[in-house]
This record gives sequence, C-alpha cells and structure tokens, in this order.
Amino acid sequence: MEIKKILATVDHTLLAQTATWEEIRAICDDGIRYGCASVCIPSGYVKQAAEYVKGQIPVCTVIGFPNGYETTSVKCFQTADAVAAGAEEIDMVINLGWVKDGRWEDILQEIRAVKEACGGKLLKVIIETCFLTEEEKIRMCEIVTASGAEYIKTSTGFGGGGATREDVALFAAHVGAHVKIKAAGGIADLQDAEDFLKLGASRLGTSRIVKAVKAMEK
Repeated sequence: MEIKKILATVDHTLLAQTATWEEIRAICDDGIRYGCASVCIPSGYVKQAAEYVKGQIPVCTVIGFPNGYETTSVKCFQTADAVAAGAEEIDMVINLGWVKDGRWEDILQEIRAVKEACGGKLLKVIIETCFLTEEEKIRMCEIVTASGAEYIKTSTGFGGGGATREDVALFAAHVGAHVKIKAAGGIADLQDAEDFLKLGASRLGTSRIVKAVKAMEK
C-alpha cells in the first residue's frame, strides 16, 4: 500500500497529559506536511490549533477522555465547547461501567446526545475494547450503528491495551454499512497500519506512522 494512502488515514495524535503548545504546533505542522486525515489533540488546545492551521487540516479532540465516566451533560458541554472552538471531529469515550451494568439504552441515548451536540461535525465513539468481552464488543457495534455516529473506535491508548487485528475484524463483521472503523493505540509501524486498513479500518489514531515516515527520509 502506498505510504501516501496510509498517511491520509492517520489522525496524527498527541494526547499526553504534559503536551505543550510547541509540541501541539509540531503535530499540526507534520499533519499538514504529510497529508494526514486530522490532528487529534487535547481540547484545551483546539482553539489555538484551529487558528494556527487555518483550515489546512481538520482539528479533532477527545471528550470524556480517557475514562468515559463523566455525566452525559458534561460530555455534551465539552463537545459543544470544542466545536465552538473549531473542532471538526470529536472522539468520545463511552461509559464503560454502563456496559458492565448492561445499560444499553442509556449508552445509546448518550451517544445520540453527544452526536447532536456535535452540530453536524464528525463523531467517533471509543469503546475501549481491552476492557470488554466479545459479546460486549458486538453489542457496542450494534449500538454505535443505531446511534448516528460515523465511527466506532477501538481504544483511547490509555486503557492498558490498544487496537488488535481481531477487534478490527470483529468490528468489520458487526457494524452497519454506514459506520466506519478507527483503530487506535499500539499501531507501531507501517506494517501494522497496512494490516489494520486491510482488515477494514478507515482511520488510524497514532503518532508513530508520521515518525516512521520521517525516519525513512533521513
């Protein structure tokens, strides 16, 4: 697979707690230079980044991150605030405790509420697969399909496990035709990226792919 095509699927990501503006700016510069799908950054930097990139690349941010246990109203406020600041894409974390309690309707209604707060912007739903059983993952595929969200996403990268080939294949077998897949966490190199894309992912959440391409240029 052409490297350019792989890069076009990458949400070039920096979500470290200690991320500085200098580091965020570098992520933006590299995301633009390498033709990435978006830059995924903390919400506190969205306004500054959106003004900096001037529409050259979409700015993505995370909501309810990384634990997902904020109230629905808080997630909706965070979403609306991020969109007002210039976010074009929103990656939200579901309430994993609700999954374990079997509160499927509550999860569905929360995703729908966040989707409404997106005001037409793209929504990706992080289900944190490392904490879920196969049955729970399949149920979440069904819920995300019914929610109106555009993407289901494997992981935050902060949960102790990232995307696996098995999970991406499972998603591809169980989401609706209109739902795309984002693999995130643990995508180490171009081979990983190509494998996930061949299995059905449309987006990759990672910082390592751009780093790998930059290393090849030296």
